Amino acid sequence: MTATAQPAGHRTHEVLNQAPRRVDVDEYATNLPLVEGVRTLGAAWHEPELHEIGELTGSERFQGWADQAHAYPPELRTHDRYGNRVDEIDFHPAYDEVIGAAVRHGAHTAAWADPKPGAAVARAATFMLFAQAEPGHACPTSMTHAVVPVLQRDLEVGQDWLPGVFSRVYDPRPIAPALKRGLMFGMGMTEKQGGSDVRANTTTAAPAASDPDGREHRLTGHKWFFSAPQSDAFLVLAQAEAGLTCFLAPRVLPDGTRNTIRVQRLKNKLGNKSNASSEVEFDQTWALRVGEPGRGVPTIIEMVNHTRLDCVLGTTAGMRQSLTEAVWHARHRGAFGARLVEQPAMTAVLADLALETEAATWTALRLAQAYEADSGESEALFRRLATAVSKYWICKRGPQHAYEALECLGGNGYTEDWPLARRYREQPLLSIWEGSGNVIALDVLRGIAKTPASLEAFWAELSTTQGANSVLDAHTARVREELTRDLRDPVAAQTRARAAVEGMALALQSSLMLRHAPAAAAEAFVASRLGEARGHQYGILPRGTDAAAIVERHAGS
Repeated sequence: MTATAQPAGHRTHEVLNQAPRRVDVDEYATNLPLVEGVRTLGAAWHEPELHEIGELTGSERFQGWADQAHAYPPELRTHDRYGNRVDEIDFHPAYDEVIGAAVRHGAHTAAWADPKPGAAVARAATFMLFAQAEPGHACPTSMTHAVVPVLQRDLEVGQDWLPGVFSRVYDPRPIAPALKRGLMFGMGMTEKQGGSDVRANTTTAAPAASDPDGREHRLTGHKWFFSAPQSDAFLVLAQAEAGLTCFLAPRVLPDGTRNTIRVQRLKNKLGNKSNASSEVEFDQTWALRVGEPGRGVPTIIEMVNHTRLDCVLGTTAGMRQSLTEAVWHARHRGAFGARLVEQPAMTAVLADLALETEAATWTALRLAQAYEADSGESEALFRRLATAVSKYWICKRGPQHAYEALECLGGNGYTEDWPLARRYREQPLLSIWEGSGNVIALDVLRGIAKTPASLEAFWAELSTTQGANSVLDAHTARVREELTRDLRDPVAAQTRARAAVEGMALALQSSLMLRHAPAAAAEAFVASRLGEARGHQYGILPRGTDAAAIVERHAGS
């Protein structure tokens, strides 16, 4: 027999039952907990711009930029064609579009530049909307936000940098800082031998003989994780005559020549591909001391606290993306005679993911509120512990949340054609960055020991819902009793640190849900996290929970 060729364009099948791409939505308007949080916590005046941002980040164009920024990650170019050392990081234009939009809308420093009531909550919502769509740019955006209080405390140095940091223009050109239309900051703390133990750093700082004021130094050494090496300046720690001290090292010197910051390589990371992380060496690198000599950790810790807040915001933004993609798929995909979203087992999983996301959202925004410029001493005491407690718990919940959402998409979710594979690789970073689990849990213990009033401020926050739910009341009493007992024994305190912080975090989230979420959702959250019948996986909810109503609230379309 003679084979007959099939006609051109012959179709073997019709593509059916695949969810369309979730694009061209207002990511702010469809995120009801975020909308309610913004209005409740004093930032309703920012809503017109938040709708604008939501439409931008939900657009097909912006999502395309996010895809390209990760598909074509930054590349290190150490030398130019003539052999001159340049240490340039080349980014795909899509990355510049993303971070340029974030800066234009003030995701970095709007709350500092115009510190009116609600500004910190407004900036947090802005940051979350951008981080939901593309997480890599959030690293330099966050560090630029976080450097401001350090510069404000030392205006002898900061006055030259703050105007550019407050700018709404993203200017990636490697030129003298004074000539740039906008400035971004990075950070370098950890070294090969020390990691989180920054007091073990070996990088040295020698005072410049030409500066009688003792500001100018020359750095010699290295940094093992040097974030966003394309930034205009960096806060780094080095060993000076008085001990570990904080320094500002610009990438380009005031006269336009390159500072000696030699980028050895870019890190080959699990995720966060669009963002450049590097290893660098300092060789007589010019830097200015920031803060008091020998007080490097206290100087830079304010920056760390703000980046920890942004870890919570970023993880919550990732949860929102994971949830919306999972719900969108389930609403458009049919199986076994019904849409997936209508299948009771799937509905329960989606509802549980939604509860986790809403609790994280309220916690993130309440934390941001505690950082308002006019917040006062009680709020400063509250955020001292609450930031670390929330960073520990929410950022640890992120990876499992992303995985469960990914599983809702089945095989599609595991492919790089859908955004949840990228998100699954992204979420662990925020648990590691700015202090991994043990570091954060032990920091809570140090905070309690150093400032006992911070623990009282934390309990005072929970007292606002005392009597509203017996399960939460019993849980809080148990956590307080066990923590008080463990603090008497240093070994027991460290051994039980994670348990204490987890218990504090769940108490805070439960209290916030009872205050702000719909009553049925709040009760379901408390029972599923603290009740006797709680499970160990998503999708195990109390009997009688109206899972469909919870999912509908978070439908995001």
